[in-house]
Amino acid sequence: MKKISIYLTVVLIITILIPTVIVKTFNFVPILNKAKGQDVTTDPPSNPINEKPLVVGQKSIERVKIYNSDTKKTIELSLSDYVKGVVAAEMPAAFHIEALKAQAIAARTYAISRIIKYEEGHPDHPEAPLCTGVHCQAYLSLEELEKIHGKEWVENYWGKIETAVDSTSNLVIYYQGELIEPLYHSTSGGKTEDAVNVFAMDSPYLKSVESPYEEDAPRFREVVTLTVDEFLDKLKEKYPKVNINKENFHQKIKLIEKTESGRVTKLAIDREIVSGREIRELYGLNSTNFEIVYDIKLGLIEIETLGYGHGVGMSQWGANGMAKQGKTYEEILKHYYTGVVIKKL
Repeated sequence: MKKISIYLTVVLIITILIPTVIVKTFNFVPILNKAKGQDVTTDPPSNPINEKPLVVGQKSIERVKIYNSDTKKTIELSLSDYVKGVVAAEMPAAFHIEALKAQAIAARTYAISRIIKYEEGHPDHPEAPLCTGVHCQAYLSLEELEKIHGKEWVENYWGKIETAVDSTSNLVIYYQGELIEPLYHSTSGGKTEDAVNVFAMDSPYLKSVESPYEEDAPRFREVVTLTVDEFLDKLKEKYPKVNINKENFHQKIKLIEKTESGRVTKLAIDREIVSGREIRELYGLNSTNFEIVYDIKLGLIEIETLGYGHGVGMSQWGANGMAKQGKTYEEILKHYYTGVVIKKL
């Protein structure tokens, strides 16, 4: 079977010289930072062993308010219950306990940093500083978790979630005396991404690092298969002004720039510059770390991706791999967040 490898786009073999030529030909656009009548219900408070109210300055954070993106209602509950719901929603409960502890500390740090910054409500959800959607952190109540996973899951894993949260009570992550924004994702594909390349945010603790032990992640490597017509139809629907067809597509799509971790940042489609993120969204790819292969004989295009998610901060599958290698939650967090310290608030 004859295949023509297209270096992260649909070109024949692209060398490092091609991006150099294109840079001189086209103008570029900067990377954009993509952010992210009410009823109020209150969950009964929990009293985990040895937990004390968190105090930020003169403010005690015992309970938090979150906006449920699905029900459009505001929920108030204890910080501890919130973090447990985040850990259960964001990370597989079957993961190693040290990975779950790292997730608990990251989730708690993220929540408190948002509460401090948006005490009166976030601009995207003014009802509360936090939400349950992808804009913030996923959250599921114990009742929702039981509906999704069943009673057996609750019996087998809820105690483990509680242990991960309660055993790290009040622990948060600092960089030079300030709470960090601990971004995280599912799978890096072997190396995390620098925040500046994804969110145009040059954060000293969100730098690219190696992330081994991810090969058993279900979305470490995946392939999306399309006919040439399907591939081109999507392109032309998104970018109607480009002159591209079956005869010239391998000449009209060229790589301009990728990061050191392998993620595509810029492409040229005919004379239009697009981001790797746009291509990821257009074809429903797991990440911007992709390579496209054209099978001439079958007339099919295969887009192979590495990793799942934006790739910034802690890789959850990488964290689990490190934990299985004997690393502690502190070692995991310090690996993925450069130059940080973990201590009680």
